[in-house]
Amino acid sequence: MYRSTSFFLFLFSFVLFNAQIEEKKLDELIQNSLKTFDVPGMSVGVVKDGKLIYAKGFGVRSLNNKQAMDENTLVGIASNSKGFTCTALAILADEGKINWDDKVSKYIPEFQMTDPYVSQNVTIKDLITHRAGLGLGQGDLMFFPEGGTMTVNDIIQNVRYLKPENPFRTTLDYNNIMFIVAGEVIHRVSGLQWADFIEQRIMKPVGMTASFGSYKKAVAANAQNMIDAHAPVDGKAIAVPHDWNDTANAAGGILSNIKDMTTWADFLLNGFVTKEGKRLVSEKNAHELWSLQIPDKVGITSPYDTHFYGYGLGWFLSDVKGHLQVQHSGGLIGTVTHFTLIPDMKLGIVVLTNQQSGAAFSTITNSVKDAYLGVKDRDWMKTYGERSKKNEEFYGKQKKEVYDKAAKYRSELKDDQFIGWYKDEWFGIVELSKTGKGYRIITKSSPRLKGDLIPYSANSFVVKWDDRSYDADVFFTINFDENGKAISAKMKPISDVTDFSFDFEDLDLKKINN
Repeated sequence: MYRSTSFFLFLFSFVLFNAQIEEKKLDELIQNSLKTFDVPGMSVGVVKDGKLIYAKGFGVRSLNNKQAMDENTLVGIASNSKGFTCTALAILADEGKINWDDKVSKYIPEFQMTDPYVSQNVTIKDLITHRAGLGLGQGDLMFFPEGGTMTVNDIIQNVRYLKPENPFRTTLDYNNIMFIVAGEVIHRVSGLQWADFIEQRIMKPVGMTASFGSYKKAVAANAQNMIDAHAPVDGKAIAVPHDWNDTANAAGGILSNIKDMTTWADFLLNGFVTKEGKRLVSEKNAHELWSLQIPDKVGITSPYDTHFYGYGLGWFLSDVKGHLQVQHSGGLIGTVTHFTLIPDMKLGIVVLTNQQSGAAFSTITNSVKDAYLGVKDRDWMKTYGERSKKNEEFYGKQKKEVYDKAAKYRSELKDDQFIGWYKDEWFGIVELSKTGKGYRIITKSSPRLKGDLIPYSANSFVVKWDDRSYDADVFFTINFDENGKAISAKMKPISDVTDFSFDFEDLDLKKINN
């Protein structure tokens, strides 16, 4: 139960408070979004002027049990956890225990990056602004997909082997690994594990009574009202395993529900002050969190007349129709979430789903946002529906062309030319083996990444992963020496549909004796 019931009064009227969108119409929009984008369940929340305007669940939390998704259903919020990580750092900064510009090596002496200069100079702020030089999703295979074996300490040791894609402090390239390192800073400074700090120092005083700092803690507490994740396989959503490595908690480990996430939104919109009047972050550091730290490009055209876009500390920042927008999305295999604040309007919009269709949360978020901004006559469901259909057709064509070619190809490679172990410095061992008339691949540090090797060309295979929900099949291309023996290999997705966290292209695999 919530301590402050006044905030959580549900308004069952036809009209949303201070908005131009009818509650009934929003209900219908959400229901239609579930059908259009094949999303089993969704919860949506809206806060405005310190009041909970809307908080409902729709559909089912799992196709396996058909139990209803409601406002209390727990969802992995994924990268929306990053705002909590940065808030935790702000609390420590206010206490004088850290400074934003402190060198990471001050707290993690063993931390190194490839470039010695960067190793010596990278700061806490660099970690959480995506400007340390690592590329989009670079290194994510150390914890993604779920079920990997690497610890936080393993990741800290392995960062030095990641070859940066950008010069230091020049480019916004979204990266999870640096947030994991930032989480370890919190651990070493506070003495608390990241998840414990988040629960004790943020969730509890804010009033997030049903949330957990990690999936593991939710399971330990025997949480029952929790989603199954769902991903499209052969064009239809199916339930898939939904868990999360503790290793990556600081980048995306929190489980929450729509009631708690709207509580979080209201707290932030109230200047990082709780309903009981307790300020958790100083005005100075609250301002720092929502100040542009590194800009990114803005499109030539924008539906919201956006002039700037970039990253603050834990949130993306932009302007929409003249208002500052603070927002973030989060995605795991089988679930995506979206969190939007327009601070000067005291408006917060939260969407949690149990399918990985970003089109669904974008449809809902933009429709609600349009209502408050006074933007009329936009059909976001049609826009995103048509876009999704077009993308699905394009990706389907890409994959079909690859597999059609593979079906016709007959390899002349001999087993002793390529079978064996390949090693990447940061990812570890990838094993190719013979099984009957075919071949298999398994990655030792991420055992769920296993599948069939299908000959494709004179020096390459297609990797068809056993878990079809990944939608991340790749080319495995081998380099041979003058004697026709494998010496190295590279991997590359066969389709643009592959999530950036499957950073196969960053692997530099060398054949080793085994």
